[in-house]
Amino acid sequence: MSEILVLVEHVDGEVKKVTLELLTLARSLGTPAAVWAGPGYSGDAKAKLAEYGAEKIYVASSPDIVDYVVAPKAELLAQLVSSASPAAVLVAATAEGKEIAGRLAVKTDSGVITDAVGLGEGFVADQSIFGGGVNVHSRVTKGTPIVAVRPNSTPPSPAPAAGTEEEVSVTLSDAARAARIVDRVKQEKGARPELTEAAIVVSGGRGVGSAENFSIIEELADSLGAAVGASRAATDAGWYPHQFQVGQTGKTVSPQLYIAAGISGAIQHRAGMQTAKTIVAINKDPEAPIFELADFGVVGDLHQVVPQLTEEIKKRK
Repeated sequence: MSEILVLVEHVDGEVKKVTLELLTLARSLGTPAAVWAGPGYSGDAKAKLAEYGAEKIYVASSPDIVDYVVAPKAELLAQLVSSASPAAVLVAATAEGKEIAGRLAVKTDSGVITDAVGLGEGFVADQSIFGGGVNVHSRVTKGTPIVAVRPNSTPPSPAPAAGTEEEVSVTLSDAARAARIVDRVKQEKGARPELTEAAIVVSGGRGVGSAENFSIIEELADSLGAAVGASRAATDAGWYPHQFQVGQTGKTVSPQLYIAAGISGAIQHRAGMQTAKTIVAINKDPEAPIFELADFGVVGDLHQVVPQLTEEIKKRK
């Protein structure tokens, strides 16, 4: 089977969950080959990638790759596309991943698909477009298919493989060195999982009523080991930080379980969460649009329903 390149997402040498999802997806379509870009590669990283199906691991450990903004990774992948002739290239549909995909498409004269939530035979992608209003099947018709896949679209499943290493060197062009990273500030990480990678997300909206009331949303999330999200109305009101906004102008999530509390379900919000596997809505308005999308709905005051739900979950632990 043909190789499928998977760009590894990693932080401080730790492989991120979305990479394991991409390797799992790649296994159904060909032979996964992981591409490690930048320093931090280790025996633990190799073991993790091999555990989830990487037959080969291309290692480009030059610090130059992460000293400049985005472009070096696109040039590395373009070099591998030329030398290895893969069947496709998969990246995570993060802000950086989508920019890499676009740059790679230009460099290789290939088609690109972003925000895919599934990928089938012939590299036909399932995709939500027009703000989530339309679901389509898309396929690249030119060059090497380049697909950016949303996190949490595929449950990661281990399938041990060889993990054969191959060192790769890349010579960066002057254009790739045009924007240099001069400083990094490490954001303190809380106990909750990252919003875009979480398997469970609990979001609050206008119905929460105030910043103080978001504590009941956080308590429910903590009882489930979930991330906390918010609607645009809640973040615009200053009740919750903007980096936790879920929606067309915020972050796109695709968890196994999404709980929307006090969120009406306007298209702007739905565009960011409608690919969740199971959606639970809590709203006192029985006509709220969110119920059209929900798998389970509770018509009631979230200030009564959510604390009761949290208490019941704690009893069952």
